[in-house]
Amino acid sequence: MLVVEDEGRMARLVKRALEEEGHAVDIAPNGTDGVWLATENAYGAIVLDVMLPDLDGFEACRRLRAKDVWAPVIMLTARDSVGDRVRGLDAGADDYLVKPFSLLELAARLRALARRGDPPRPVLLAEGDLKLDPAARRAWRAGTELRLSPKEFALLELFLRHPGNVLTRSAIIEAVWDFAYDGDSNIVDQYVNYLRRKIDAPFGRHDIETVRGMGYRLRPAAEGR
Repeated sequence: MLVVEDEGRMARLVKRALEEEGHAVDIAPNGTDGVWLATENAYGAIVLDVMLPDLDGFEACRRLRAKDVWAPVIMLTARDSVGDRVRGLDAGADDYLVKPFSLLELAARLRALARRGDPPRPVLLAEGDLKLDPAARRAWRAGTELRLSPKEFALLELFLRHPGNVLTRSAIIEAVWDFAYDGDSNIVDQYVNYLRRKIDAPFGRHDIETVRGMGYRLRPAAEGR
């Protein structure tokens, strides 16, 4: 078991509680050390604090998944917003606990994760030669890795999760930007154009289509190119 926690007292309390459950426990005081230890050792589970002094827990979890470390991860956070929980799960975490928490509950959550067995690696999203790995935060077209900004990546992921479907501007902005759509804003159109310049134009494609008066759609591979 690996505990990634920079607050010494909390780390010792968690370590002692897990050892009483029969686990061997290593402690990492920061995200960088935690990622290194987890890639060098096969841990049964990882307890990962969100607020770390170097890499935060979200980024540490993303790096673990990008390195094909699929041990169950429970994130510890002092923040109880839905957005933070979603960020943790999107980064590849399996569960989360909000501080302050019961050590008995942490042990029970870890037992529940252990009963699930080895977690499967998430499936790539793909349409034809366009591929995206949500956990590793990487995308490719025709074998060439795409250099996307966080918003461009989120927009491409949205299209790949709904190939062939018309996505309205309001649906896109609520999913990617997480705020209500202002009908006068052209931010969606700008970012669709940015994305087209990276995934379509260099490859001679026109797969992100404008549906006049409605929004945009990603043409599915079955329709041909």
